[in-house]
Amino acid sequence: MNQSVVKALKLLDFFLEGQKELTLGEITQKSGMPKPTVFRFLSSLEECGMLMKSRHTGQDVRYHLGLKLLELGNVVADQLEIRTISKPWMERLCHDVNEDVLLATLDGNEAVYIEKIESNQKVRLHIRVGKRSNLYTGSGPKLLLAFLSEEQRKNVIAQINIEENADHLIQSEEALFHHLEQIKNQGYSVSVGEQERETIGISYPIRDYSNQVIAALSVSGPVSRMHEQFLKEIQWKTKETALNISRELGYIE
Repeated sequence: MNQSVVKALKLLDFFLEGQKELTLGEITQKSGMPKPTVFRFLSSLEECGMLMKSRHTGQDVRYHLGLKLLELGNVVADQLEIRTISKPWMERLCHDVNEDVLLATLDGNEAVYIEKIESNQKVRLHIRVGKRSNLYTGSGPKLLLAFLSEEQRKNVIAQINIEENADHLIQSEEALFHHLEQIKNQGYSVSVGEQERETIGISYPIRDYSNQVIAALSVSGPVSRMHEQFLKEIQWKTKETALNISRELGYIE
């Protein structure tokens, strides 16, 4: 790909860092490129509809993501068969347990949340569709990592700084490998306070016609609501829902 195109598109990543609007100066500072070059790239992105410009004052001009990206995102979402098949089942599961239901899949060495059904609870998990996560934090990402081939798992884990990134239960590569084997053997994953404090996540695998795990179905909620009997109910219903989705994708037990 043309390097100018790559550099221009990479500027869009700065809007994924929690800021909805950025000035030319802020984008220049983040990119490390000369201001005239950044301005030229931004103008091209604006012309394509990927960025929009708003003028707050004569000197205060800011950029935000354009509607073209929403249009493209909707096309991508519609092409995701698993998302289309999973959504009605996720809605039913959310209705049954009244907790957030999430769907995550692999993209390279990361997990990406491709669907979320929110409960009507006041306290909910703050994970948006499109969010990326490492593969060693949270029940869904860890489940995806656990069901990778041994070689793929080793490659991912080799890139992790365990001491800096592991939660309090995992302090070494050996412990992480053991934890992942446990997840694979029991067929589901549980996390407590890993992505957000005082939350519990429970995830089960979704398989395709070839028996490959292609996604993780998760239910998440605050620890305060997850008493033992309710957890058992969530586990059973999440497992059944994941299996029903898998069957629609061609999986045969």
